[in-house]
Amino acid sequence: MVAGLLLAAGAGRRYGMPKALAGDGEWLRSAVEALADGGCDPVLVVLGAAADRAAPLVPEPARAVVAPDWAEGMGASLRAGLAALAAPDALGDAAKGPFAAGGTAGGTAGGTAGGTAGGTAPGAIEAALIHLVDLPDVGAAVVRRVVGYAAPDAVARAVFDGQYGHPVLLGRQHWDAVTAVTTGDRGARDWLAGRGDLVLVDCTDLATGADVDGSPESGMTG
Repeated sequence: MVAGLLLAAGAGRRYGMPKALAGDGEWLRSAVEALADGGCDPVLVVLGAAADRAAPLVPEPARAVVAPDWAEGMGASLRAGLAALAAPDALGDAAKGPFAAGGTAGGTAGGTAGGTAGGTAPGAIEAALIHLVDLPDVGAAVVRRVVGYAAPDAVARAVFDGQYGHPVLLGRQHWDAVTAVTTGDRGARDWLAGRGDLVLVDCTDLATGADVDGSPESGMTG
């Protein structure tokens, strides 16, 4: 079983607003749909900036977790998301609504109730598929192709026209190691660099993989 982990916590300063709010949640809905239709269950959305406004926009079947230290960068969001996926009590609270998470992927996150957002025991999750909210042209077909490499020891990522992209697949065996070194805006980039076991999944025929970084008026991508 593969969990979808959507990182949507950033303030989107260059974009002009938190990207979780783009199009009144259109990007959130599109990304959650891509993860769910591509074979991810459960789907967890990590929020941060404007979380109180973004949380009501998170569609079913996804649940939200708030990274309290989101301003540190993507690394903080990734840590919070992996911790939530690993902690049964945390995902129990996620099933009821947004909650704050922290700690390590080994299971130190907030919450009181058992179970996961989809009612699945956390130990049944063999990998997490990490996706970003600002990749609106990456759909379920890309997700499905990368999910096809899922295993507890898997390390894989989508590639578009020879360029690294998202989503990134992390087998459960790697979560603690990634959490230990993930900092700032680099996410898991340094951990992934130079790994001989990294599987590159060519998705050029399915999407551009381009992120939207400029303001809504500029039309800029990349």
